[in-house]
Amino acid sequence: MNTDKSTNSANFPMQRFSVAPMLDWTDRHCRYFHRLMSKEALLYTEMVTTGAIIHGKGDFLAYNDEEHPVALQLGGSNPHDLAHCAKLAQERGYDEINLNVGCPSDRVQNGRFGACLMAEPELVAECVSAMRDVVDIPVTVKTRIGIDEQDSYQFLVDFVGTVHEKSQCDMFTIHARKAWLSGLSPKENREIPPLDYPRVYQLKKDFPHLTMAINGGIKSLDEALEHLKYMDGVMIGREAYQSPYLMAEVDQRLFGAEQEVMKRRAIVEAMYPYIEAQLSKGSYLGHITRHMLGLFQNMPGARQWRRYISENAHKPGAGIEVLEAAVAKIPAELDV
Repeated sequence: MNTDKSTNSANFPMQRFSVAPMLDWTDRHCRYFHRLMSKEALLYTEMVTTGAIIHGKGDFLAYNDEEHPVALQLGGSNPHDLAHCAKLAQERGYDEINLNVGCPSDRVQNGRFGACLMAEPELVAECVSAMRDVVDIPVTVKTRIGIDEQDSYQFLVDFVGTVHEKSQCDMFTIHARKAWLSGLSPKENREIPPLDYPRVYQLKKDFPHLTMAINGGIKSLDEALEHLKYMDGVMIGREAYQSPYLMAEVDQRLFGAEQEVMKRRAIVEAMYPYIEAQLSKGSYLGHITRHMLGLFQNMPGARQWRRYISENAHKPGAGIEVLEAAVAKIPAELDV
């Protein structure tokens, strides 16, 4: 295997901007939709457990070739299983493997992965090393700034330092909130623990040789550009899903691309061939269009667009005529 697996941002500019892995949201239909708007953003799968890949029915590694660059986020804590899944992912063409050390849900904790692994940096390092030993693509870690009462800056420094030194992992994405492993739901853990961006900036300053991206509460590209003054990369989560049109300016504003920003109507029309191909394979329209509901967020007609799709996309035989009718709810004089 290649011994030089640096994820330095100079070599991997895709780390500059990414869309967070979000369970039940960032499936392959969502990623295809996002990719239409940005060629440069790094897209993450939903978290997939090693157990699902190894023992589950169905293909949990499926994606569209158009999604590249695309990263697989793995959940697990067994080094052998993680290595096996990482190798399968590389064979399938994924561009990065990311280990989830940030999810605080009870189900994840019961499986001994996610944020609870922050308390076991030696095990995290062992997991990363096992994956790095069998793949050539980057293996990265997404984590929080702390868990429960273990939320000092020194705890975070010790965690990152141990994982890096013992596994040579050199790319971390830091969610700038601590996680409460009990007492808060996953949703509350995304909102209640306060954001601490300065702590993440300091971490990057103390580990200048590592590539670090920041995540948590980022709602605009203006905010992303501000974070990039201190960090190598920015990961946006729910805002990229709920107001997806922000993706349309990522390449121009964050990567210096010169092409024109794609209009909203053009994005809808660009989805038609994909939708028709997926419907022919047995997919349901609503499974695809649910990711598109926020495209006209804060625009005249946006509510009618969402309502029409929500009321009609689930009907038997529904096809692109539903989107054609829905986009007609947007005032024609708006060249969007």
